[in-house]
Amino acid sequence: MRPTILFAIAIAISAYLPSCKKDNNGGGGSSSDKLKDSTILYARDIYLWYDKIPASFNARSYDDPDAIMEAIRAYSSEPGFTGPVDRWSFAVTQNVWDDLSQGISKDFGLGIFFRTANDLRVSFVEPASPAGKANIKRSWQIKQINNSTNISTSNLDFVRNAIFGANSVTIVFGRDGKADTTVTLNAATYLEQPVILDTVYNTGATKTGYFVFNSFLGDTNAIRNEFARIFNRFNTANVSDVVLDLRYNGGGYVLLQDELANYLAPNAANNQVMEEQKFNNKYTQYNSTTRFKKKGTLNISRIFVIVSQNTASASELLINSLKPFMNVQLVGPTRTHGKPVGYFPIPVMDWYIFPVSFRTVNKNGEGNYFDGFALNHTVADGLDKAWGDTEENCLAAALKYISTGNYARVLEPNSKTDLSTLTISSNDKLGAVRFRGAVGIPKKLNR
Repeated sequence: MRPTILFAIAIAISAYLPSCKKDNNGGGGSSSDKLKDSTILYARDIYLWYDKIPASFNARSYDDPDAIMEAIRAYSSEPGFTGPVDRWSFAVTQNVWDDLSQGISKDFGLGIFFRTANDLRVSFVEPASPAGKANIKRSWQIKQINNSTNISTSNLDFVRNAIFGANSVTIVFGRDGKADTTVTLNAATYLEQPVILDTVYNTGATKTGYFVFNSFLGDTNAIRNEFARIFNRFNTANVSDVVLDLRYNGGGYVLLQDELANYLAPNAANNQVMEEQKFNNKYTQYNSTTRFKKKGTLNISRIFVIVSQNTASASELLINSLKPFMNVQLVGPTRTHGKPVGYFPIPVMDWYIFPVSFRTVNKNGEGNYFDGFALNHTVADGLDKAWGDTEENCLAAALKYISTGNYARVLEPNSKTDLSTLTISSNDKLGAVRFRGAVGIPKKLNR
């Protein structure tokens, strides 16, 4: 089911951005030039840092709206930060966004990250994808790609292009305790399933719910139903703690973040401020406040969130929204991505443009986390273990704290896991192929 949010935006934007004109003030030019002119005119109006874009900026010198969006990022200055803070403004054709926003992908359905500089692992598999149908599993080691054994961070471009930029690939996988297997994958269209796993563990005298959630994009009704199912399971099991795994979740719809926050927040948060959206000084009439509307009977005072540099935007918004009301413990290999801002799709001819248009803050006015959230406990991603394995590094650390009041050691002696700068940087580039964003709609349009 296509989210109705897109239709609402498409019919509302032209009415609610009155200062934007679509013909470059009556100027001529080709259809391509008019597309570029409209793109920069919208940006000069709604972009959070619109007043920093110089008058000399020549949109027609760029290839397309996406190149223009990338170029305006250079003018996103914020007090306390050196250099531009915007890494996200972008544009895509409407048919591409229609698929992306609904969780429709056309690729192999394979996530990959380096465990060490020379140890590439499957990080996740989409069940309905070619990789899922081939029964490939998280933790499998990638030993060869298209007959090449040069699988290392030093050959990152080859790895990335072969896995994410090709229509076909042949991979030799190593499997713990089993013989290697060779699989040829052909890209195909499939529907993503953001909920990877939910389960309940015994942690001493209590029970802990574990939930792996990979994206806030997709079929919004189906995802809401999954939230209801999962938290009904947690309530029935009488869980006392929750471990929420967002390590690969780059964000998505703010409305789904709101929904999940309402399940996780304690009863005391009901009717309190969840988050505020703040636009530039031309559009302060769209500034809005969202309040908690508690769902379910789960009433916990703390939450453990597994994160990484790929935890971004709507995922970070969830963390920030809960912090004033709960003890939020962050566990993982790196601090989070750092995206306290959002956007919404603006239709321009057959494109949608996404200039960063609003910032978010929590009940305490906290929000400027462009450098991400720091960790309470640093531990490498357990890429050698399956989802839900209680010996997987990140999950094990959280479960140990719940059981004993202390985290596990960061790295055991002679560990083969790696938290080096090079490995983290390479994984950040591999993670960047997935969407990172908070997609909202001005509250006063969503009525």
